Amino acid sequence: MPSRSNLFSAAFARTGAGWAGAEVDLGEAEIADDLGDAVQEALGLNGDELALLCVEVEDEWFAIIRYQDDLDPRVFISDAHAVRGDPLGEILAELAGVATDTETPDLGIRPVGDLDLLADFSVGAAELLELSMEEGVLPADMLSLIAERLGFADELDRVR
Repeated sequence: MPSRSNLFSAAFARTGAGWAGAEVDLGEAEIADDLGDAVQEALGLNGDELALLCVEVEDEWFAIIRYQDDLDPRVFISDAHAVRGDPLGEILAELAGVATDTETPDLGIRPVGDLDLLADFSVGAAELLELSMEEGVLPADMLSLIAERLGFADELDRVR
């Protein structure tokens, strides 16, 4: 995947002392397992911590991938139409179990994936949908709002 200046990705792990974050380089990611490996490497995890990978493509879309224990990753993508043709977006869509149909016309923003992946943090499906579909709000702003609600806004600002 080519390096892109409009891509930002960072991972955050919940620890006993709060949240720890690190920027994650996804430039070499070719398959879904590469994403999890990059998160573990960036944060120095041993595999049983709760970790969130936040991906933001400037002005276009964002995604959150939740890794916890040995469970399959849970994925939310703010707009399935925007990820079409984007190599990283295609990996995330596949991980979310969503087909990126290039034949379907773009009918506006279409959030997809696990809408409840942050429900235990009091960010339910309805709020996640509302944030994703807010007119004129950039993906970076949406991720900042989510980070604030979950308690890692300072870490997000630090790595950004």
